[in-house]
Amino acid sequence: MKKIVVINGHPNENSLSTAFADKYYQSAKEAGHNCEVLHLYKIQFDLVLKEDRGKGDNLEHEIIEAQQKIKQADHLVFVFPIWWGTYPALLKGFIDRTFLSGFAFKHRGNPKSWDKLLKGKSARIVTTMDTPKWYYSLVYKNVGLRAMKQGLLEYCGVSPVKTTVFTPVYSSTPEQRENWLSQVEVLGRQSI
Repeated sequence: MKKIVVINGHPNENSLSTAFADKYYQSAKEAGHNCEVLHLYKIQFDLVLKEDRGKGDNLEHEIIEAQQKIKQADHLVFVFPIWWGTYPALLKGFIDRTFLSGFAFKHRGNPKSWDKLLKGKSARIVTTMDTPKWYYSLVYKNVGLRAMKQGLLEYCGVSPVKTTVFTPVYSSTPEQRENWLSQVEVLGRQSI
């Protein structure tokens, strides 16, 4: 049995990302895993990392709770849409405020040397976009996915990090969305 934290980075409660996060959560729970979901639109926190908040001082209660859940988890699931090539400001603010030095990583005094404090965890990225996958990869070089996978998760020691992309959302049919939800259900049941 895994401890799983699903982090929904979409700012809208009535979104496909929210439906995916809930579906993953439900199927993981039904499979016997200890699973929690964090809908970031429900959490009250300052999106801006300020000098007095960068060292872990004066953190909101919700951020401290999120850090505890992430620290205890075996598997992290990030669900979000790709907007302007990357993830929404809500998720970026959460990352800036939560994945702090001393919690997720720690420098050793040399910018090329750091401790990865989230080793032993795996992750799944579930994202939506309207851009075709081939275009996002060829033209945008998967910038948002690379930022999440390499710039954040692998930097902090999370590995492996797997990715699932659903596109195009704008022109998708109700049948396609149901199929996508079924795929997310399988991911949750298998907790991969």
